[in-house]
Amino acid sequence: MDGAQFVLGNTMWFASVRQGNYGEIDYYTAEYKDGKWTDVSNAGAQINVDYDIGEMHLTADGNTMYFHSGSWPENGSMDIWTTNRTSDGWSTPVRVPGINSDRDEGYPFVSSDGSQLLFTSMSSTKGYIGPAIFRSVLQDNGTWSAPEEILSNFAGEPTMDDDGNLYFVHHYFDSEGKMLEADIYMCEWLGG
Repeated sequence: MDGAQFVLGNTMWFASVRQGNYGEIDYYTAEYKDGKWTDVSNAGAQINVDYDIGEMHLTADGNTMYFHSGSWPENGSMDIWTTNRTSDGWSTPVRVPGINSDRDEGYPFVSSDGSQLLFTSMSSTKGYIGPAIFRSVLQDNGTWSAPEEILSNFAGEPTMDDDGNLYFVHHYFDSEGKMLEADIYMCEWLGG
């Protein structure tokens, strides 16, 4: 069972349930060479045990990782964390300031130019129930702006292309709250 894939250049990161894992689900990397994915290797104890990352995103330079984790006990909710690549692995993760709340925040995405952080949290301002997509903009002082709810009503797991088009998952539930299906949608950027 593999999923939660992220590709940057010729490297794919993905989560997998397989024999030999540190935990139930570990992150792995693979390299794209000669038309196929090779050199599959476990991302290691630091990522999979010490930091126990959930779904992740690397910045375009590959040096900063944003991820969510729900297993850290400090407030009992899933938060977005960041860690930086070092000469011997990754720095100690820190919560992304100004992003996390008492609700669950996760599924981070950083635009290729590093100017926007998108993530999923529970709707808080639009009056809908369920997950929503929030957007924060990098400020001149290096901090993220207050998150703005940009897409609501069971929307989540955002990603964006370099033209500004937003891709997301929309979940459909029945009246008892059972998920019936999930589909991928796109909102086209019209400029402005």
